[in-house]
Amino acid sequence: MWLKPEEVLLKNALKLWVTQKSSCYFILQRRRGHGEGGGRLTGRLVGALDAVLDSNARVAPFRILLQVPGSQVYSPIACGATLEEINQHWDWLEQNLLHTLSVFDNKDDIASFVKGKVKALIAEETSSRLAEQEEEPEKFREALVKFEARFNFPEAEKLVTYYSCCCWKGRVPRQGWLYLSINHLCFYSFFLGKELKLVVPWVDIQKLERTSNVFLTDTIRITTQNKERDFSMFLNLDEVFKVMEQLADVTLRRLLDNEVFDLDPDLQEPSQITKRDLEARAQNEFFRAFFRLPRKEKLHAVVDCSLWTPFSRCHTAGRMFTSDSYICFASREDGCCKIVLPLREVVSIEKMEDTSLLPHPIIVSIRSKVAFQFIELRDRDSLVEALLVRLKQVHANHPVHYDTSVDDDMASPVFHSTSMCGDHRFGDLEMVSSQSSEESEKEKSPLLHPDALVTAFQQSGSQSPDSQMSREQIKISLWNDHFVEYGRTVCMFRTEKIRKLVAMGIPESLRGRLWLLFSDAVTDLASHPGYYGNLVEESLGKCCLVTEEIERDLHRSLPEHPAFQNETGIAALRRVLTAYAHRNPKIGYCQSMNILTSVLLLYAKEEEAFWLLVAVCERMLPDYFNHRVIGAQVDQSVFEELIKGHLPELAEHMNDLSALASVSLSWFLTLFLSIMPLESAVNVVDCFFYDGIKAIFQLGLAVLEANAEDLCSSKDDGQALMILSRFLDHIKNEDSPGPPVGSHHAFFSDDQEPYPVTDISDLIRDSYEKFGDQSVEQIEHLRYKHRIRVLQGHEDTTKQNVLRVVIPEVSILPEDLEELYDLFKREHMMSCYWEQPRPTASRHDPSRPYAEQYRIDARQFAHLFQLVSPWTCGAHTEILAERTFRLLDDNMDQLIEFKAFVSCLDIMYNGEMNEKIKLLYRLHIPPALTENDRDSQSPLKNPLLSTSRPLVFGKPNGDAVDYQKQLKQMIKDLAKEKDKTEKELPKMSQREFIQFCKTLYSMFHEDPEENDLYQAIATVTTLLLQIGEVGQRSSSSGSCSQECGEELRASAPSPEDSVFADTGKTPQDSQAFPEEAQADWTVSLEHILASLLTEQSLVNFFEKPLDMKSKLENAKINQYNLKTSEMSHQSQSELKLSNL
Repeated sequence: MWLKPEEVLLKNALKLWVTQKSSCYFILQRRRGHGEGGGRLTGRLVGALDAVLDSNARVAPFRILLQVPGSQVYSPIACGATLEEINQHWDWLEQNLLHTLSVFDNKDDIASFVKGKVKALIAEETSSRLAEQEEEPEKFREALVKFEARFNFPEAEKLVTYYSCCCWKGRVPRQGWLYLSINHLCFYSFFLGKELKLVVPWVDIQKLERTSNVFLTDTIRITTQNKERDFSMFLNLDEVFKVMEQLADVTLRRLLDNEVFDLDPDLQEPSQITKRDLEARAQNEFFRAFFRLPRKEKLHAVVDCSLWTPFSRCHTAGRMFTSDSYICFASREDGCCKIVLPLREVVSIEKMEDTSLLPHPIIVSIRSKVAFQFIELRDRDSLVEALLVRLKQVHANHPVHYDTSVDDDMASPVFHSTSMCGDHRFGDLEMVSSQSSEESEKEKSPLLHPDALVTAFQQSGSQSPDSQMSREQIKISLWNDHFVEYGRTVCMFRTEKIRKLVAMGIPESLRGRLWLLFSDAVTDLASHPGYYGNLVEESLGKCCLVTEEIERDLHRSLPEHPAFQNETGIAALRRVLTAYAHRNPKIGYCQSMNILTSVLLLYAKEEEAFWLLVAVCERMLPDYFNHRVIGAQVDQSVFEELIKGHLPELAEHMNDLSALASVSLSWFLTLFLSIMPLESAVNVVDCFFYDGIKAIFQLGLAVLEANAEDLCSSKDDGQALMILSRFLDHIKNEDSPGPPVGSHHAFFSDDQEPYPVTDISDLIRDSYEKFGDQSVEQIEHLRYKHRIRVLQGHEDTTKQNVLRVVIPEVSILPEDLEELYDLFKREHMMSCYWEQPRPTASRHDPSRPYAEQYRIDARQFAHLFQLVSPWTCGAHTEILAERTFRLLDDNMDQLIEFKAFVSCLDIMYNGEMNEKIKLLYRLHIPPALTENDRDSQSPLKNPLLSTSRPLVFGKPNGDAVDYQKQLKQMIKDLAKEKDKTEKELPKMSQREFIQFCKTLYSMFHEDPEENDLYQAIATVTTLLLQIGEVGQRSSSSGSCSQECGEELRASAPSPEDSVFADTGKTPQDSQAFPEEAQADWTVSLEHILASLLTEQSLVNFFEKPLDMKSKLENAKINQYNLKTSEMSHQSQSELKLSNL
């Protein structure tokens, strides 16, 4: 155990301790009298002394000391009762600390660093022990308080767990604490007087991997867009990495891939996630992947035990897994033995008498008169009790009727004898469960094709019939012998022997039935009598986009096979695909499903083919068949890593392995069916149904290895593609009883010279021998790792496509646009983190066009406006942001896209003065300004708006400026250009003009030229008020019905002339804004722009260059603070309301 470092003098202790190991900074010592065979006098005395001491005062026989070179003071940092225990501590110090200490120049720094690290390890050990004893230990509450104080997140940011570790900054480690919360990875360190805080959102992580550096053998590396950060010196690095892996996976899928994430409902609500939930999820994922069970299956217990295996005549050690509807077993030795027992197959679960030879046994009996004996089960009573409760529930949900006629046929060959899954009998597809006679009639309706298509469209092969049948009969005989010894139902013992039989190729007469067993689709089939028939009836005749896609692909599905050259096969394929699309609209129909389904229909009956398709799409190839085929891309990425590991020379030659992606994607999506002759590809499907995706990985590696020499000598990607296509097209199956059926997607079949033929059995055997060492657990870990990369790749693609569209339309620099996009996306994400209800589902839809995938609402826009807009107006900023949002929200769905946001900013930063004024003008007329605008009801009463001010102003130097000619000319010029504008803007009313003026006043606040600007805007406001009043009087008298700008083009005196002529007069009504005429008071954009152009200070203000980069830097720093302060303010307001 680790000890709190306390200084000791070693001089007087040398007689009591013997040094076993030493290094520059650490010494491992053994207590004299311990571990000595003969024993000298000193050792005996010390041993006797330790023996007579009270047990609490005894000294541990081994210890490790910290020694600083040149110092006589030492500090014990660890002790152990055994040599193995102390060696574990020594190894940890060597791996994590020894190489690190050389970077410190000061000896005191070395001692301080090591002592701080050891204290942190002690604290973590203590918290781990407490966490095991109680649900929420005091230590965790202390950590939570520190986490909240240090990072100031809203309450919704739940802390999941925390660890002591070091974060590397260059070559220097910073000792501190790593906090893992539901949305962020945070690190805090206060070391040698320096504070360090890191906050990394999980959605920003692009790589999460275990690696090593110059100083440490094992670290966790976090890679974001711009930085790599290494964390090390964990007490238990494996545990930390698994928790981080789970958190990253859950968060990224929840926020970036919500297309299918609802299949894992337990973790949909982030505030409920705990460390135990994440560990349970990891176990669940492994359990479902290992036994290929439905995603809804929830693992309840994992128990060490032994199973009686009659074929080996002994008990095999392993683990029992119990879930909602299954009891499963896997031996400790990989491939030795595995069984899957659906509870609906189980008849009874009984405890047997406990003996010394059979400790804690239970017997599980199934319907086919077979019993499984498990022994060495700890806590047997509670386990059996829980299993019986679930067994009763399963039988209540799916009542089973036992078919006694089966017993008489047990001796008949292969499948015709046995009830494969209780009430499903292969051979006549008889359903004998609790079905009504009407349902039975519906099940036997002539609508569905009664047999596998291969039996109806059997072709004779090129070999002699006797040769074909003899090979097929040999295989059937081998399988029949296997069934006798290992079982013939879904509950059979699955061993290495059955894997070898599968690799040889399943006999055609047994193929469909064994596919049902290996995938456990047979359980779904028996549990849902009449389900498929009902789906077919419901979906028949319905026309939608999915059915149109299905119709387009029907005749592209194995067109070379006679079964799909007539309406029988096409109709069956149509029914299965349409029924599945009706069952699972989230997947609907995806290309390549037609090829897979057509092969399933060849070897299985129509309803069986449907359930096989369900098993493939929903459990065996998760996330493959959706809008973005994420699952296939993840496995492709895993495949690339496997190539680098197993075929490094090929990987080195093909620097960009994405070239292989164009070929290998179809390997995964169609299980080689589209690029290999059918009679060979079905053997691959055999292996897939038995071993899952592992079979496709290893076969892909075998194909590349067989062509590695040619691929390494290829000159370009095109030549590499040709090499692989030719090879795959010439894979034959000598054992196939049918004639060769070419791949309808094969390339280069018209070879000028004979090409070497490869037998599929040899290729599969090589794949198992050379690349069969990948375990399910390793593949699942690789999937976690590469799912992050694939999802972030999609995010990068979205970003680049959005920027490619936006860049030509704005003047903002591309690098600044990238920063703006990141801020825009982060604003959306922060709302997903902490706001209720969570807007993720409604606002991030990967199936939408790139530009529409991320959108923000009014409140999020207001935050960004405050952070990056150059038009900050103090307290008025929020009101201006609301108006800007309403202006940009063209379709009034309360959401805006990035393009609209950036276009608005581009005008503010880079627009010409007239563009900026036009934008400001539009912000103060409908739809941006509404009747219910919260600021528009308070009229602006300011003496600067008096219309009695003269139009000739004196300057400080004594000169005078007359605006009459200048303004008139500008209005004429603008009026001439009016026809060029796309759309004439409505005129501004007096109420709107008041708001316009208020915004301008707010914008000038705290500007260096504030006084000049106020003076200038006062002048301009006066001009515009008088122009509006002239128009108002002209309109009311009927003397003028045209715009003021248009009148200037006439030869008669214009209203503007009268304005300039009567500058000293005030309106008849002494009020500045006569209420009875307010509706008629208007000014146009041209009037406002021309008036503003008369003041150079205003022109300078709107045309001065603006620095966006500094705004962006500040925004990146303050974006989180702004959001968290708003959230805390909201929570305080809610608290006050609740206390009222």
